[in-house]
Amino acid sequence: MTEIQQVPATATATVATTTTATVAEHANANAGTLTDSARRTALWKRRLFEAEAGLTRFLVEARAGVHMQELLKVKHDIFESLPEGEEEQEWKAAFFRGQALMEKFVVGHFGLGDLAAWAMSNSTIYAAVDPGPKHDAVIPLERLNAQADLYDSDTEWVEHDADRAVLRIRHCAIWDYRELARKRGVTITLRSPCEYCVPATTGMITNKGLSATHELTEDQSGKGCVWTTSRSVSRPAEGH
Repeated sequence: MTEIQQVPATATATVATTTTATVAEHANANAGTLTDSARRTALWKRRLFEAEAGLTRFLVEARAGVHMQELLKVKHDIFESLPEGEEEQEWKAAFFRGQALMEKFVVGHFGLGDLAAWAMSNSTIYAAVDPGPKHDAVIPLERLNAQADLYDSDTEWVEHDADRAVLRIRHCAIWDYRELARKRGVTITLRSPCEYCVPATTGMITNKGLSATHELTEDQSGKGCVWTTSRSVSRPAEGH
């Protein structure tokens, strides 16, 4: 497995602070004005940005410059087909295709074992641009809930409090969309979306200064999961 080195923050502190503040101000200014479809489109765009920026960060920290040419090819393949408009379904397809290309790149050049390191890198980007406060258990799970909603998943809040929050995804519809994408010719590298989603979600939570636990589930509703975030060591959710 490639060793991930810590990148000193001093050289980028000023730029990062300015960029984060700008993104946060923009997000807050538009939060109350976007339609539901526009809000979903904006999240697809943001997720693509986080994954692509996280991939570059991952490669830099892994000191894997030998793969630079292949990375540029992946970026070209992602950006050459970005939608020109704001149609939600087009951005959904663009994100999924881009995510699939990046998963193939990481697994192909670094192995499945380093997929979690890339996912954690993406979560660092999420934490940098997300305007929500740290140490609020609801914040990262609201983001997870919004992501699940993008695929029309069946979700339920079990607990919703700043100290402790529990989100149950009864049916994760990304499993359904994967098969639709596969039929469109998208190459699916991972056996399960959980291979990426679990470390990515864990990273979103821990980067907000919280503890995280999860349980993968499968019943008559389909494949799902239960996520618990808290400001202290998590206890099992009621009924689990």
